[in-house]
Amino acid sequence: MESLIKLDLTDLGWGLGMIAIAIGLSSWQKLGLEISLAHATLRTVVQLLGVGYILAVIFQLKNPIAVLGVLMVMLTIATITARNRIGKKIPQLLPVVFGSMFFSTALTLSYTNLLIIQPETWYEPQYLIPLAGIVLGNAMNGAAIAGERLVSTISSSRLEIETHLSLGATPQQAVTTYRNDAIRTGLIPTLNQMMVVGIVTLPGMITGQLLSGVEPLDAASYQILIMLMLAFSNLITTVLVTQGLIRQFFNAQAQLQLP
Repeated sequence: MESLIKLDLTDLGWGLGMIAIAIGLSSWQKLGLEISLAHATLRTVVQLLGVGYILAVIFQLKNPIAVLGVLMVMLTIATITARNRIGKKIPQLLPVVFGSMFFSTALTLSYTNLLIIQPETWYEPQYLIPLAGIVLGNAMNGAAIAGERLVSTISSSRLEIETHLSLGATPQQAVTTYRNDAIRTGLIPTLNQMMVVGIVTLPGMITGQLLSGVEPLDAASYQILIMLMLAFSNLITTVLVTQGLIRQFFNAQAQLQLP
């Protein structure tokens, strides 16, 4: 395999030419996307270059505290993003989402690092940070989709839920159907991706490894592991988030209370 062809600032400048053409096309077609394209491009460049410099330092330090600090920042941002998509008015939602994503990510990474990859040190940033980023990003989406679906369904099904409660059902029994539907909805993007990976799409993980000169079969093996991790962590996250949400909708007397 050939070594990685490195990109310098001139190459990235030529890459920005594609955005310039896109902005020109938007202006010509009067789509009104010029500012959005420019803003998104600026954020992409600044954020990724910033992350690149920070990770370069972290990778050299190989300090567990520094690695855990990066992971905590990633977890916090993912938690706030998912919470905001589900609903800011729900009390105690932030710790529910944080705890769910922390547990699922920690469990997934521990299983993968200790039993499968087995790096020299458990905090090896070359493995831990990229894997955590992939898992957290997908867990965030799964939590947001499942949580948003459950909240909207419960809010629109108040009469049915209260009818079940009046007939002696527990809160868990009254919303079981809605919860299961929310969990399935949260898993749809991951399952769809697993069904077409390698046939319709080449995910970023395998694409990046191929561009960096990794053998195709090795890249494919890591991508298989990634997909299995995503299915595992997303299911755990959606199960925990929906369970935590249900507790927010019922008081100690098992009465439905909407935010």
